[in-house]
Amino acid sequence: MATLKDFSQATRAEVRAVREVVAALHDQLVAWNLVMWTAGNVSQRLHSADLLVIKPSGVRYEHLTPESMVVTDLQGNLVDGAGSPSSDTSSHAYIYRHMPEVFGVCHTHSTYATAWAATGKSIPCALTMMGDEFGGPVPVGPFRLIGSEAIGAGVVDTLKQFPRSPPSSCRTMGHSPSGATPRPRSRPPR
Repeated sequence: MATLKDFSQATRAEVRAVREVVAALHDQLVAWNLVMWTAGNVSQRLHSADLLVIKPSGVRYEHLTPESMVVTDLQGNLVDGAGSPSSDTSSHAYIYRHMPEVFGVCHTHSTYATAWAATGKSIPCALTMMGDEFGGPVPVGPFRLIGSEAIGAGVVDTLKQFPRSPPSSCRTMGHSPSGATPRPRSRPPR
């Protein structure tokens, strides 16, 4: 199994930078009340190698640091880090493998978006700013259990049906493939 030492100096430097970004974005999830306990996470795919950076499983947000972020390959295998990768790593990796244009995934459990998604209905495009940001309604994908690629497959399938919409919600949570970085394009719904 590969370790981070097996990658180029440029990739190791990118990992250091991405760990900083991903740790800071987890702080934003808390600041905007988009997560509770340890549920939800942000990941970023590297540009220099088929690797991603994500939070370790079960670690509370207030204890996250850039150094605590883990690195996996796009199959979810640990490449670097002391903790186990998030239970959502397989889903994030699936999205990255099947949507090569995506370099960031933001997975939330925001109260109102989760409640809306549980209805199984897309969030309608009711405001001009929603059209500007999302290109139309925010689609809702199928319910899937955590811990496998199933959520990622649901997100990919949903976004294939709605190619103009960068975000999607699953029936019990929100995933938001966001393009070049995992930073949200606008403030997510709360």
